[in-house]
Amino acid sequence: MFSTFILTAQDHSDLKIMPVQKDKYEFDLQGHRGAKGLAPENTLQAFVKAFTLGVNTLEMDVVITKDKQVVISHEPWMHSSICKQPNGSLIAEKDQKSFNIFQMTYQEVKQFDCGSLFLKEFPEQELSFAQKPLLKDVLQMMDSLAKNHGRKIKYNIELKSLPEGDGIFHPKPKEFSDLVVNLISFETNLERVSLQSFDFRVLQYLNKTYPDIALAALVYEEPFEEALERLGFTPAIYSPYYKQVDKKLIKKVHSLGIKIIPWTVNELSDMKSLLKQGLDGLITDYPDRAISLKK
Repeated sequence: MFSTFILTAQDHSDLKIMPVQKDKYEFDLQGHRGAKGLAPENTLQAFVKAFTLGVNTLEMDVVITKDKQVVISHEPWMHSSICKQPNGSLIAEKDQKSFNIFQMTYQEVKQFDCGSLFLKEFPEQELSFAQKPLLKDVLQMMDSLAKNHGRKIKYNIELKSLPEGDGIFHPKPKEFSDLVVNLISFETNLERVSLQSFDFRVLQYLNKTYPDIALAALVYEEPFEEALERLGFTPAIYSPYYKQVDKKLIKKVHSLGIKIIPWTVNELSDMKSLLKQGLDGLITDYPDRAISLKK
């Protein structure tokens, strides 16, 4: 807690010093899909924007192409509200899953423009032509940028996997996990990386095979105790939907030595309220809002 002072004057001879309290917090600020509220999600532009704003961690999602390349994308297909076809045509919502990244080579994937469409939910986005980048290119670029600026940057990478998608939209957990870990191990320092997933099969395989990697359990509405029992081990990070978080849950999570970093907190009032309760970090589309709360 820090105090600043404002001088007020009722007249020229009567000055008063009024203290103004400003809360500052130490927490892991994670830019969701880079900075989705300010730039096209999961693009080089979004990651640079988030870095420039001062995030600690870049949060991103990965999928796999037909030729086994690890690509940054939230869906394993070309989402109709985000991407345009190589010829500039829009993608019909009913057809979007037919643009299956797992059935495309990366040469085909990078022909799509996934940065020029306006999203009414995110009117502050700075739009421009953008490809879905390779994970290796993002790691190389951001590590270089961090080094040049004398900063450290971390990565929180979600493997987009679900049981019903095996062999259709992505490889099975073992192959998916191995592809991602092998690439990360070659490109950057694993100590600065956490891997996350809603698919607990992925987390269970990673925990068994790569025990030194920090893992984050993504959860929507499942109670904490049930999620932990289903997971079968204690993760480094528990990441629930932010509306499920209260002081009681934070205390439970911390009692097991687990960090709690919820998603996706976008309103400043929610950020303040949750940080006051003792969060370890937060994931947000608007790192520009959250950075004002950093110590």
